[in-house]
Order: sequence, then C-alpha cells, then structure tokens
Amino acid sequence: MSDNPYASSFGGQMNASVNFGGAPEADLIKDTTTANFAKDVLEASRQQPVLVDFWAPWCGPCKQLTPVIEKVVKEAAGRVKLVKMNIDDHPSIAGQLGIQSIPAVIAFVGGRPADGFMGALPESQVRAFIDKIAGPAGADQKAEIEAVLGEAKTLLDQNDVAGAADLFGAILQADPENAAALAGMAQCMIAAGQHDNARQALAAATEEMAKDPAIAAVLKQLDQIEEARKLGDPQALEQVLARDPDDHAARLKLAKIRNVEGDRQAAAEHLLTIMKRDRSYEDDAARRELLQFFEVWGPKDPATIAARRRMSSILFS
Repeated sequence: MSDNPYASSFGGQMNASVNFGGAPEADLIKDTTTANFAKDVLEASRQQPVLVDFWAPWCGPCKQLTPVIEKVVKEAAGRVKLVKMNIDDHPSIAGQLGIQSIPAVIAFVGGRPADGFMGALPESQVRAFIDKIAGPAGADQKAEIEAVLGEAKTLLDQNDVAGAADLFGAILQADPENAAALAGMAQCMIAAGQHDNARQALAAATEEMAKDPAIAAVLKQLDQIEEARKLGDPQALEQVLARDPDDHAARLKLAKIRNVEGDRQAAAEHLLTIMKRDRSYEDDAARRELLQFFEVWGPKDPATIAARRRMSSILFS
C-alpha cells in the first residue's frame, strides 16, 4: 500500500491491499439487461442485497431519484449494490414483477424480491430503506476488521512480520483508533528490531487507546526488552547456574532474557524453578515476574496456560 503511513517502517515492503467496506464504487452500480438479470441480480443478491431501479428515459421522477439513490449506495460502501434497468429496452422483468409505475426500486436478497418502494423518495428515506435491507452502517466493516485483525495476528505468530504489518496498517487506515491494530503494528516493529519506532507509534495513541490492555501489554514488553539488555550475557549466566543451581539472582536474570528472546517455555521454567526452591526469594520475585510475563503473552497463549497451571500446583501443593 503506497499510501500506508506505516510502510516506511518496513522498508516500503508493505504492499497488500485490503478494501474494507466491500467493492469499489465502480462495481457498486451497473446497468443490466433481460439476458443478464439472473447473473447481475439473482446470483449477486446471494452475496449481498441488490437494489434494482426500474426507470425510463422519459420519466421525470426517475431523473430525480437517480442521483439520490446512487449517492446513498456509494455511501453505503458495499453493503448493497444498485442495478438499473431501462424498462423501455427491457420491459419483461418489470412486467413479471407487476411494476405499473416508475421509478420503482425492488430489493433482492438471497435471489428473491424482499422489499421495495415507488417514487422519487428523499435521500433520508432512501438511506433508511437501505439500512432496513442491509443492516446499520458500520456493522459489516466492523466484522471485516475483526476478521482481518485475526488474520494479522496469525501471520505475526507465524513470523510473517511484513504480512502482518501490512494488515495491521490497513486496519489503522480504515479505523485509526483501533487499539488492537496499533498494538499489533508495534509488535511487528519489535519483531523487526525497531524498538524506538514501536515506542513512538504507541506514544501517538489517543488517551482512550492508551487505556487498552493490548497497548499496555506492548509497552510492558518494550520495558522488558530494555531491562533485559542490561542483564548481561546469557551464556555466562548459564555457566553460573551450572556451578550453582541455587543462584536465584542469575536465574531470574536469565528468565528475563529468555523471555525477550521469545523462548517463553524456558523463561517460565526458570521462574517456576525459583518458586519451587525458594518462594520467599526477593519477596516472591519469581511469581511477580511470571505474572508480568503473562500480561504480555496474553491469557490464551499456550505458554501462559501451561505456566499458570504449574504455578498453581506449586502455590497450592
């Protein structure tokens, strides 16, 4: 996406296109014929509602309705399509439907006529008719955004950072205050080693977005990364533990390092080991740190579920 404001963060590699809100305007309105009616209307209405505007060149009210209904259909952004049929050139369909005066608009849903109106209605009534047929504005886009958000998270879990960033960026273009998408974009930046960019992106969040748990979790992740950088060489810490398995300070540092490296199982294992050997160490520091890990990993992460189960067995044994 050349107009994606986050594209530069990934070297301009983001180029997927996600069109929230349905088809482009050019596909929303078309003329049809008797021969194409089944395809343009009946088949198409199985995917989304189709409004059929029956009109004629000599009809004054038709000329009044046309710009109004076309405007409202375009504003509906893909919730409905508009198909226009000139009854002078193609009278048979109108005859079969019993249409005796025009303009007449019939809504088809699931291959069948569902509702309609006659006459040059004002814009507000046309909009209300479309809302009645297709549902309230925004409902479809919200569902589509949620689906794309899930796809982006899956790509990120699969280490497809560029692909995930593309989708998160598309969501942010459609919904700039989507906290989950902003958090996901920041996670992509973290995965790409762009920690400063991630922090800057999160700093731009609105006050309301900043309250979202997803944003808070990524900020905590950045803090954990910054802390781990100061904890020393993990190989040296491994050697310390090989000599003295009860060096809890070294084990706690190593857990923090393994966490930011992405080895959640090893990170949890070190903290659980401290808990088993010395619950009182540094005022229960291992348990408190593990809870911090859970906050970043998320409650549904397999590592969270497994470690929480083991933690409970230690605490209540």
